[in-house]
Amino acid sequence: MSGDARKTAEGLSYLLGFGNEHTSEAVPGALPEGRNSPQRAPLGLYAEQLSGSAFTEPRSHNRRSWLYRIRPSAAHPAFTRMDNGALRTAPFTESVPDPNRLRWNPLPDPAPGTDFLAGLWTLGGNGDAAQRAGMAVHLYSANASMDRVLSDADGELLIVPEQGGLLLRTEFGLLHAEPGHVALIPRGVRFRVELLDATARGYVCENYGAPFQLPDLGPIGANGLANARDFQAPVAAYEDVEGPVEVVNKYCGNLWRATYGHSPLDVVAWHGNHVPYVYDLRRFNVIGTISYDHPDPSIFTVLTSPSDTPGLAGVDFVVFAPRWLVGEDTFRPPYFHRNVMSEYMGLIEGAYDAKAEGFVPGGGSLHNMMSAHGPDRETFDRASAAELRPQKIDDGLAFMFETRWPVTLTAHAAGADHLQHGYDDVWQGLERHFRPLH
Repeated sequence: MSGDARKTAEGLSYLLGFGNEHTSEAVPGALPEGRNSPQRAPLGLYAEQLSGSAFTEPRSHNRRSWLYRIRPSAAHPAFTRMDNGALRTAPFTESVPDPNRLRWNPLPDPAPGTDFLAGLWTLGGNGDAAQRAGMAVHLYSANASMDRVLSDADGELLIVPEQGGLLLRTEFGLLHAEPGHVALIPRGVRFRVELLDATARGYVCENYGAPFQLPDLGPIGANGLANARDFQAPVAAYEDVEGPVEVVNKYCGNLWRATYGHSPLDVVAWHGNHVPYVYDLRRFNVIGTISYDHPDPSIFTVLTSPSDTPGLAGVDFVVFAPRWLVGEDTFRPPYFHRNVMSEYMGLIEGAYDAKAEGFVPGGGSLHNMMSAHGPDRETFDRASAAELRPQKIDDGLAFMFETRWPVTLTAHAAGADHLQHGYDDVWQGLERHFRPLH
């Protein structure tokens, strides 16, 4: 924890807008004018393109940024393998897909000196990272800032802090993420995580597939859900550091490291749309019923990674933000459900309105494809008898990673000490109320 880091984090300014063609320079004149790769880049910098999509993808899906840096990324020694720790990558083959409802308590406290990378713990996932399809669910628990730099060639990282603030130093600049925020680090972008508090804990969705985008709004119209202007991208800020720096590259499921002779976070200026973001989940514009019933939870989608099938996401990121419940003659908590999609739920703060107890901040639940789930008995009894006045839910912030394929667990998640045994019991005691008319 560093007072200087917190002061830096709280004083940051940002560029606004998701998917925008942003431009930023830390030193005036560092960006070339009228071209991307002049014969001699300004200020003696190197011009380099970072492509997050194929060159030939449609303009609406094309992700790339031009970076103007002190040294090119190519100037590094060979990488060598390192231990993966508790980090795992698809395809997941350590266990068989499990149809049971599963729930975990928060991760145990880490050993002293555990940084964000060492504190990553993979719960499971699906697909194949080498085929750029599927996703993984990770959790992290850390008590030390990173003095090394990480990049992920396998996918983009959606970081969801639950405890402790983070200062993320990226090639593009700095981001400040507190519990209630999410940070999105695109595929291949190098970054370092510094803790703003003594400990930090949270969740990570590693998306191997198409980059996250804002969902289409359809009949909702032009406005609602997450507003593009509320996503904050960093302004250029660079490190001009000579000396050994460990750089870790996650590549096709394994961690590789090399010792650079300089910091790779040396981008003085940049422009493009393949950029990191931070977003405050409390700015989500919740849409809901003003008559009866309530819409499907897809109405709470913040970001989506589309697949080749229209409307079918590789993974959706969904938030259950503070909102009013006003439906008439309506069972207001989430309904009983069996879903072709698979759902991992996490809790950032407070309580979740479908579970009276047992689902705690830092913990999570997994309801795989077609597993029956819904409110526990206590929640059902209470909601069925409640007086249906307008009700404000403002004491909880939950989220969901929803994915098209079942999530297969890692061996350490399937056998974890913090896996809750007896989770099925929350649905015991749901009484028979059927009374035939004749």
